[in-house]
Amino acid sequence: MRVLDHPEVGEIRLESVLHALADPIRLQIVRFLAQAARGVSCSEIELEVSKSTGTHHYRVLREAGVISQVYRGTAKFNALRRDDLDTLFPGLLDSVVSAIAARR
Repeated sequence: MRVLDHPEVGEIRLESVLHALADPIRLQIVRFLAQAARGVSCSEIELEVSKSTGTHHYRVLREAGVISQVYRGTAKFNALRRDDLDTLFPGLLDSVVSAIAARR
């Protein structure tokens, strides 16, 4: 089974999280995952970028500690690390998701 590297909770840094959230495509992914409230495959989230660019955006979010990714068969399933982020940065994720929704 393939396992992807994720930062431990103590390794998640605010500047990395903010950098990851500073891109509209990554915000789209975060918004979708927040609304889904479950793990979803990459193919469930329609992005207007190439597959390789989408992979890059998922990797940035994972390496920053914003999402977790696990393989189920050949598909990667993504979920927000809501509990970890809420513990480290209370209210940040809710504020970001609310701001995204207000912009639409």
